[in-house]
Amino acid sequence: MYKFDFEGKTYELNEEKFQYLIGDDQIEVQGIDLHKILNLLSESKEVGFTRQYYKDPCDVCIKEDSAKEKYYGFLECHFYIFTKNNEYVVSSISEKYEPNSYGRLVRLGKLDNSFLVSVIVCANCGAFEIEIEQVDM
Repeated sequence: MYKFDFEGKTYELNEEKFQYLIGDDQIEVQGIDLHKILNLLSESKEVGFTRQYYKDPCDVCIKEDSAKEKYYGFLECHFYIFTKNNEYVVSSISEKYEPNSYGRLVRLGKLDNSFLVSVIVCANCGAFEIEIEQVDM
């Protein structure tokens, strides 16, 4: 579980509010799941959510009058996870990553790939999803 406050409202990310994890279609990251991501968020001081707007509403709290709204509010945070042979090694918000850099760890042979993790939370009901996509750094 991970709790955070945003503009006076407390959000709790847990299994009950979790909708789904969308992974990269071509590369499956081993050693990363909902519980690992929630632990990473809980242990970090670097997490910050920002407000984002989408044209599609949350799947959980679609309202009858939702057709009248043009945009729907969500909260997002982003961080990177790094892998070696498709196995999770460290994240950009982990304490043990702080004294390092991605380039340095690649040169040392400890990493070979990077992924962007997006945690997207409905600002209304708190339901959330996680997206993981491979990125070149």
